[in-house]
Amino acid sequence: MTAEAITHARVLRIALPIVLSNATVPLLGAVDTAVVGQLGQAAPLGAVGIGAVVLSAIYWIFGFLRMGTTGLTAQARGAGDRAEVAALLSRALLIGLTAGVLLIIAQSALFAAAFRLSPASEEVESLARQYMAIRIWSAPAAIAAYGINGWLIAQERTRSVLAIQFWTNGVNITLDLWFVLGLGWGVPGVALATALAEWSGLILGLWLCRAAFRGAAWRDWPRVLDRTRLRVIAQVNADILVRTVLLLSIFVSFQFWGAGLGDVTLAANQVLMQFVNVAAFALDGFAFATEALVGQAFGAGRIAELRRAIRLASVWGGVMAVLLGLSYAFAGPAIIAAMTTAPEVRAEAARFLPWVVAAPVVGLPSWMLDGIFIGATRTRDMRNMTVIAVTLYFAMAWPLTGALGNHGLWAALVLSWVLRAVTLAWRYPALERAAG
Repeated sequence: MTAEAITHARVLRIALPIVLSNATVPLLGAVDTAVVGQLGQAAPLGAVGIGAVVLSAIYWIFGFLRMGTTGLTAQARGAGDRAEVAALLSRALLIGLTAGVLLIIAQSALFAAAFRLSPASEEVESLARQYMAIRIWSAPAAIAAYGINGWLIAQERTRSVLAIQFWTNGVNITLDLWFVLGLGWGVPGVALATALAEWSGLILGLWLCRAAFRGAAWRDWPRVLDRTRLRVIAQVNADILVRTVLLLSIFVSFQFWGAGLGDVTLAANQVLMQFVNVAAFALDGFAFATEALVGQAFGAGRIAELRRAIRLASVWGGVMAVLLGLSYAFAGPAIIAAMTTAPEVRAEAARFLPWVVAAPVVGLPSWMLDGIFIGATRTRDMRNMTVIAVTLYFAMAWPLTGALGNHGLWAALVLSWVLRAVTLAWRYPALERAAG
């Protein structure tokens, strides 16, 4: 099989649809909030907010399925193993659907634990439980979709990922308006709209993967359920899960320590964190391109192509990072003013704006290296280097925050990205040796 040349156009063809897809993520939450807000009561808004956060956090844990599927599928594609590419889709679907069914079975315990951690008023908790009890029935679809997205990214079919995202959001918004404003179903209507949208997204995803189902490899059950291959995917996914939970601990601790610095600082940090989230979403497109291209080059044992993929994706990621940093520097005060009307919060956020101006450029190397190691499925290195970086972050964050206040807290967060980049870069030569 002749390999397609790795060019700037190819990198952008993979990356830009992901950038656009990620840009739609905040839209859905905004529409849900706006629709429920038309009910004129505080409790439904709070219930949808809490319910969505709880379920998103639970589903987010299974994000390893997307990353692991991308790396393994890209390598199989690079090696020219079409049968394994099809079998990986079946494995991802089986894992996602099974995990979703287990969540449905365990819903009572999960919801009880969530409300112990985040207690709410009796009315809000009752409505939130209604919301989650309906939405949980789409858990198999939501988690299996991670696998489909990862498989499509590995095939460089990111336009299909964009189509699924647009379709799911469009169905959700349409049903939101119909069920809540048209039929007056309130919070249960919002939940049902999301559940149906997630199932429709899975169906569209399966249709977009239909070519894989035309052959026999996807249902070659001895291959799909092969113990050795299942052990590999389990190890890869377990490593990514540990790494994800460790990274989550950084952001949770950032919020907790920020809360100890006062309500105004906490609110300002929340506003500024939206800048970081936008940067991460935008730059994900180039990290995903790296996953696909590095995975294929790694699977084929072509080190020159692996290096070229990294170089070109990093160039475009760097361009995007600089543009984001400049836009934050010039438009940051206006964006802050649009996000909050509280004068003291605006002033506090402006004080710490330079940290988020630097965030895209400083954070890019760690995010790109994540993509490189995911594509090569060097997940044990990712896990181990994350342990080191997170340990050093916690060792720095407490004294820095004590000495410098919120500047120290932001310094620790930014340094955590630097530490992840340095530690992963240290392990990069071993990655190349494994590819050869």
